[in-house]
Amino acid sequence: MDNDNNNNSSDAMPTVMVTNDDGIDAPGLRSLVRVLVSSNRFRVLVCAPDSEKSAVSHSITWRHPVAVKKVDIDGATAYAVSGTPADCTSLGISEALFSSVPDLVISGINMGSNCGYHIIYSGTVAGAREAFFNDIPAVSVSYDWVGGKSSVDDYKLAAEACLPIFSAILAEIKNKSYPLRGFLNIDLPTDITNHKGYKLTRQGKSIFKMGWKQVISERQGGKMLSSMEMESDSSARTENDTSTVPAGHLLFKREVRGAVLDEVDTDKLSLQEGYITVTPLGAVSPAETDVHSFFKEWLPSAIQQFSSSAL
Repeated sequence: MDNDNNNNSSDAMPTVMVTNDDGIDAPGLRSLVRVLVSSNRFRVLVCAPDSEKSAVSHSITWRHPVAVKKVDIDGATAYAVSGTPADCTSLGISEALFSSVPDLVISGINMGSNCGYHIIYSGTVAGAREAFFNDIPAVSVSYDWVGGKSSVDDYKLAAEACLPIFSAILAEIKNKSYPLRGFLNIDLPTDITNHKGYKLTRQGKSIFKMGWKQVISERQGGKMLSSMEMESDSSARTENDTSTVPAGHLLFKREVRGAVLDEVDTDKLSLQEGYITVTPLGAVSPAETDVHSFFKEWLPSAIQQFSSSAL
């Protein structure tokens, strides 16, 4: 669809494609693109949702076409898409929209961290995972935004802190030594200026325990960040208000009722300690060894017992 016109110097540059789940106008994505472009190291493509698609996980549009609109972003070739983050990545790497396949897909920078079990909910992580499904190196990037402490300027610092990682990945890709059996999830601490360095971590089990409460309007229920973190900044997000409940309907909203944290060396704990966490991920999280061992013994006996009792 697009010939991705660039100057001659761009021919030698690696191509990166940026997507996200906060939408193409989100400050995290715009800061990331500006840093990538200004570094003059990359040819930059953007294929991102036309509106916020937070916490949609790896959902895709299947039965209907998606609408695509070209967007002006200095130094990049950019399109807004009506679909999900996974849709955007799939379309962007397909050669149906752009004339070439990107060398690296970067999803982010998300407003809020994506650690532990929250990775499953994340549309940001899904944007990178979709590239991984198609054997294209990918990175998801999230910033641990905290209302009252963070500002949009922190996205620029977060993007700059990730540049060495992006460059190193692309060097490995050029040398054909980059592993395709996983992708990376990067989380940057709230106080990015004083971060403690880069730390390789593993996905933990941190998660917010959530319940439901009945409300009379959207506004009464409040709104959580895409990362499902509790800290939010009212100036950074808008919310739709329905002042009355539609006839015959009840309104319920999720609410946080506690949290489960991790042991040492996991992504969430290391992030809270001030590290930039770099976590290798795969397509799915396999069951732990003891669980697999249990079912290995359980399945034959269960089938035998209940098949006999059914006779």
